[in-house]
Amino acid sequence: MARLIWAVTEDLTQDDFLGGKIAIWQPRKGYRAGVDPVILAASVAAKPKQSILELGCGVGVASLCLAARVPDLEITGVEVQADYAKLARRNGQENALPFDVITADLRDLPTGLRQRRFDHVIMNPPYFDRDAGTASDDSGKDIALGGDTPLQDWLAVGAKRVGPRGYMALIQRMERLPDVLRALEGRLGAIVVRPISGRGGRAPELFLLQARQEGRTPFRMAPALIMHKGDSHAGDQESYRPDVGRALRSGAELPIWP
Repeated sequence: MARLIWAVTEDLTQDDFLGGKIAIWQPRKGYRAGVDPVILAASVAAKPKQSILELGCGVGVASLCLAARVPDLEITGVEVQADYAKLARRNGQENALPFDVITADLRDLPTGLRQRRFDHVIMNPPYFDRDAGTASDDSGKDIALGGDTPLQDWLAVGAKRVGPRGYMALIQRMERLPDVLRALEGRLGAIVVRPISGRGGRAPELFLLQARQEGRTPFRMAPALIMHKGDSHAGDQESYRPDVGRALRSGAELPIWP
């Protein structure tokens, strides 16, 4: 795998998230975090003093959005790409938010991490099946969107790190829901899925999923999360629905079950 190396001038941008509550350094080119990790973070019902593990944390957007909303969390991130992990550490430090970032392949976690379990495990796995697509010329983008770690490995590793009565939360493309459910069978229960649609009347493209260790509640499908008002985009003005806007602009919680 090619290693990304930033130029001396650092080919980065610093972008505001949560209406400026946090500022995130990320590559100017290649994979850039957008709305999805913010929505994931907003769906996590974490409480102060709880422990969080994010697998594939990238530059840290989801973890730091969660830390900005819920105080006194103990957050650990795992990222295989050393340069993204370096940026995640920098982002945690410059935003004065607790964030311990470990550079590692999630299939080969350090011994100390394999011996820990967490209140919440969160992840935004690559959306596309590497075997069904073409690799990107940018190695960082390729790993983020496709990668070489099968989705079932993400879920198996994540499930093992969920502590007693703890939760897993993830965001993923809708067509991969059957794969996710198969991978979680026999590992976690009390599964809740919330489809995400761009606008009302449109088929969902993404979904949020929450599952619980030792959960016994039957599978539930929550009402869809509709991102935008109206049937179509009108001009350049923002069209997020109020609950989505509050999550994106002020860091409000956006429960998986509304």
